[in-house]
Amino acid sequence: MITVMAAAACAGEDLPELDPALGGETTRSEISQNSFALPAPKLTNTERRTFEVGDSFFTQNWVSAPASTEGRDGLGPTFNAFACSSCHRRDGRGAPPDEPDNLGLLLRLSIPGEGPLGGPNPHPDYGGQLQVRSLLGVPAEGQMDLTYEYIDGAYADGEPYELRRPRYGVSDLAFGPLGDDIMISPRLAPQVVGMGLLEAVPAESILAHADPDDADGDGISGRPNEVPGEDGAKTLGRFGWKAGRATVRQQVAAAFNGDIGITSPLFPEENCPAIQTACREAPNGGTPEITPSRLDSVALYARTLAVPALRDAEDEQVRRGYKLFEEFGCASCHLPTLETGPSDIEALAYQVFHPFTDLLLHDMGEGLADGRPEFDAGGREWRTPPLWGLGLLEEVNGFRFLLHDGRARTPAEAILWHGGEAEGAMEAFRGASAEERAALLRFLESL
Repeated sequence: MITVMAAAACAGEDLPELDPALGGETTRSEISQNSFALPAPKLTNTERRTFEVGDSFFTQNWVSAPASTEGRDGLGPTFNAFACSSCHRRDGRGAPPDEPDNLGLLLRLSIPGEGPLGGPNPHPDYGGQLQVRSLLGVPAEGQMDLTYEYIDGAYADGEPYELRRPRYGVSDLAFGPLGDDIMISPRLAPQVVGMGLLEAVPAESILAHADPDDADGDGISGRPNEVPGEDGAKTLGRFGWKAGRATVRQQVAAAFNGDIGITSPLFPEENCPAIQTACREAPNGGTPEITPSRLDSVALYARTLAVPALRDAEDEQVRRGYKLFEEFGCASCHLPTLETGPSDIEALAYQVFHPFTDLLLHDMGEGLADGRPEFDAGGREWRTPPLWGLGLLEEVNGFRFLLHDGRARTPAEAILWHGGEAEGAMEAFRGASAEERAALLRFLESL
């Protein structure tokens, strides 16, 4: 294969052209620690003012109630983070808890059976998520324990690699054991950019790529996750690691409630199971604790964060890496191009953009399975994550931890964990020459 590639290069290999505008007209090319925190171009003056309001409520810490800080009290009573930016640092990615000052990874909890609206069934005493922090006088639910098993492997050419498999547990439980039937799923905070574009893709465009029965026999059987929308009716899920939320506003409201303990019109109840009496008796910051207009401002902020441009689009190795990305089969799930339809935000409407996702669920194999269903998503299924911004994680956050739980320290490790429907693409990468692997990784670094 090395000989073939070298000969092709010498003969003037036909390499694809790459579009630097990954976010269509929402793309920004600035490279800095703030590359994920910039507003999309062409917002109206009113939208830009709302963006700034949303930014402040996304970034600044919430405090316990009652407080003189108008509109920012209501933290907890139990919680994992003080602000959205605690986990999405500079609108970027979280890190596992063994990293300094990390608040970016949490544990979802459930037990067998169907929960509210057909979703996961929360634990009766701990709810749907382990809350590791709490207000004074309120017990925290417990603490996350994390250890790693290290696995040695080698590429087909003999170059060694090492993977790490995380093992999760809980300790210091305040309300008794979780039980033998507990299902635990770690979730790492992803970068926030481009969400409004993904929301504006017509559902029929996404469903057109679904092939739940693998009718074409290519081994790829992406499935939609049908989830409750804001009105409770079933609709297409797009957001979250298992596509468990339908809209950006819903995703934002769920994170406020689950991670910070802030109630909203969409999630009006505190995270206080019946046994947690101190939690239930703690003062709150009003009903709801974030008003509809402020929730809308944070949702608009998340919808209109600019997408960073692809870098070095003319570089031959980057272009060759993209060609290999397609040839190995990566693009079957990480769909390069989508198009938005109408949107209430003109800057998001009718945009051709390049997120490298199909927004569908795929069986990723036993190695990445969490064993925890979420609506129609099974325990081995995950939504294809967008790849834009991948090469800027070090610049923005100072670290790079990939996959749903941060186990992968590099893009190569992330690829090597792919199984199930993606096993063929993974094996193509593992069996490629060192030069080909370097080209593919160079392409990913350009995103």
